[in-house]
Amino acid sequence: MVVRYHMHKSERQIQDREAMVQLVKNKRYVTIAMCRESEPYIVTMNYGYDMDQHVLFFHCALKGLKLDFIRQNPRVCATVVDDRGYQMGQCEHAYGSVVFWGDMFIVQSLDEKKHAMDVLLLHQENDPETVRERTLKDDSVYDTMTILRLDIREITGKQSA
Repeated sequence: MVVRYHMHKSERQIQDREAMVQLVKNKRYVTIAMCRESEPYIVTMNYGYDMDQHVLFFHCALKGLKLDFIRQNPRVCATVVDDRGYQMGQCEHAYGSVVFWGDMFIVQSLDEKKHAMDVLLLHQENDPETVRERTLKDDSVYDTMTILRLDIREITGKQSA
C-alpha cells in the first residue's frame, strides 16, 4: 500500500469531484508514469474519457515499451494539466491539474475496442463520424492496433488560487 501525503497547500486542493471530472473531460493529453522492477517510464498520450465507466481509453501500436511495462506491472499514476500560463511579474503559474492512480489493461474484446474508439473519437475529434468512416472501415482494422483502458481508482486535484 502506498502512503498518500496531505496536500501541502490545502487551499489549492480541488474538493469538487465534478470539477476534476470536467478537467479530464476537457483536455486531450495525459502523462502516464509506469514502473517495472526499479525502472521508471513516462509517456504522454491522447485519450478518450468515458465518464460513465470513469476510465480512459488509448490506442497504440501492437508492440512497444509501454506494453512491456503494462504487462509486467499494470499499476500506473497519471496526470492531466490545464496550463493557463505563467503570470509574469507575480512568480505564479495559473493551472489546474488532476493526478490519478489506477490500473492499465490491454482490451481484448472486439466490442470493447469498438466502444473505446468511439469514446476516443468523440473526445478528440470535432467531426468523429468522418474520421470513423475513413479509418474504421471494418472490424479488421482493430487487429492493427492495441486498445488500452485505464481504470481510475483514486483521483486528486489542485489549482492555482
